[in-house]
Amino acid sequence: MMRTITTLLVAIVLLASCNQYEKTPSGLSYKITKGGSKEKLRQGQFVKFNIEYKVPPKDSVLTSSYDHIPAYLVIDTARPSKHSFLEIITQCAPGDKIDFVMSVDTLKKLGMIEYNNVFHARDMIKGRVEILKTFADQTAASADLQKEQDLEKAREVKAVQAYAGKQGIKTVATPSGVLVEVQNAGEGLKADSGTQAKVMYRGTFLDGKTFDTNMDPKGPNNQPMNVIIGMVGGAGAVIKGLDEGLRLFGKGGKGRIIIPAMLAYGQNGNPPVIPAYSNIMFEVEILDVTVAPPPAPQQQMPGMPQQQR
Repeated sequence: MMRTITTLLVAIVLLASCNQYEKTPSGLSYKITKGGSKEKLRQGQFVKFNIEYKVPPKDSVLTSSYDHIPAYLVIDTARPSKHSFLEIITQCAPGDKIDFVMSVDTLKKLGMIEYNNVFHARDMIKGRVEILKTFADQTAASADLQKEQDLEKAREVKAVQAYAGKQGIKTVATPSGVLVEVQNAGEGLKADSGTQAKVMYRGTFLDGKTFDTNMDPKGPNNQPMNVIIGMVGGAGAVIKGLDEGLRLFGKGGKGRIIIPAMLAYGQNGNPPVIPAYSNIMFEVEILDVTVAPPPAPQQQMPGMPQQQR
């Protein structure tokens, strides 16, 4: 009986020690749960992993790649990190999981963050990482990333289709998966490449909450938005999904455009207003469609030779 009790006590001590966190030189608390591989990560490898951060007071998820697009990085031991799971990344192998705790005060001392409405003094950020796979070179990692992006987009397209169906919204789909409810197609010139559309809009999340609008006459932004269709970057450009949806309308057109996140603000979102991976919708009214003005000429830099015509 005594031997059984002693064995049980030893087992309890061993179990407790397995659950204890260790600390890095910078004070990061961490625990590694080993997976099936014994081949540890090494310098120059490209690594695919999931990561999540939670913040007080209720361990709210600040950001997470789980169920979305995993993260990728190349291991560079020549540039050591402080107060990050990267401090112990070379102790891990594919399949391993890391739980860690970061001090907001330490991160501030290192100049990595500032106190704000998310990060407060004496707060502790909880994180978890799962090492998924390694790649020998960037080409292989990029190909894998493209597959993950395609899978994410497919999930989002399915989600917006389900939303439209549940709400009873009759839509047409663009080739990339944007859903457009055409309440009034408008007349005359369609908003297509090389045109400028004057647009009133209300942008909402799929729960109905407005994140931006110029339809409120008392709002700070109550002027029509001039959109140059097909413009990539610069004044007049809009997110890809909105650009695609507007092409179904002419002057006087009205409708709604439902956009999967990867055709909107994607995996980064538009902080602090739009979270990552947000499927969104725009209610639009097209006031006019005209031929787009010619692009502004590039300013000649002093001392540069004139370009030959």
